Amino acid sequence: MGKSLSHLPLLNKDDSCTTPSDISDRNGLADAHDKDGGNGDVSQFPYVEFTGRDSVTCQTCQGTGRIPRGQENQLVALIPYSDQRLRPRRTKLYVTVAVMVCLLLSGLAVFFLFPRSIDVSYVGIKSAYVSYNQDQRIIYLNITNTLNITNNNYYSVEVANISAQIQFSKTVIGKSRLSNATSIGPLDMNQIDYMVPTVIADEMSYMFDYCTLPSIKVHNIVVMMQVTVTTAYFGHTEQVSQERYQYVDCGGNTTYLHGHSKVVNVLQPPE
Repeated sequence: MGKSLSHLPLLNKDDSCTTPSDISDRNGLADAHDKDGGNGDVSQFPYVEFTGRDSVTCQTCQGTGRIPRGQENQLVALIPYSDQRLRPRRTKLYVTVAVMVCLLLSGLAVFFLFPRSIDVSYVGIKSAYVSYNQDQRIIYLNITNTLNITNNNYYSVEVANISAQIQFSKTVIGKSRLSNATSIGPLDMNQIDYMVPTVIADEMSYMFDYCTLPSIKVHNIVVMMQVTVTTAYFGHTEQVSQERYQYVDCGGNTTYLHGHSKVVNVLQPPE
């Protein structure tokens, strides 16, 4: 009975506008159900578009159940508001982790890249070489000094130049400039020697007699050492200055070890 009735077109008063094509579609569905009814597998049903008075055929897939290949980027899919795909999981956790990671990276960047001071320590005079001009009563004194430069940063710095001058009795007797001295690594210290040539002459020619006096073995004079160290890093330059009063023996060549002087040779004036 059920099988025979499935082949009959069902009409009621609401289907008065049903077209012959609607009836043929429904009959085709009934035939497919009779063929596959024995197996009971619903998945074997082909896609069928039901059309009637209150429905129309889908214009995009034309009843085939597939979207044309050339229209993937033109069609818009409508998703219900209650769809779970619109409610991503663990959103707060992901946002919190991202914020914490950004803060951590920012803190590390500030810690390692924040500029720190460059320490300059004047060690003292390393050596002094003396020569004389007997005729013009001139004293030539080449003084070699030692500096300790400490880099407290976590990146290398360049020692751009070292400028130095020496004063005696409020008069500049020598100047020197050392360019492109060296590069100092992160958290490292370099010891740099620089030499300043000095000349004691003219109005201070009276010092010639003192420095060549044979009755005195050590001819110490007091000079003021001034040095300025210019460092550069990340396009930024920094200057550190030092001033120190030192004793220098103008009567002979002298080397200085750990703050103590050792007389190498005492120049004696000719008799």
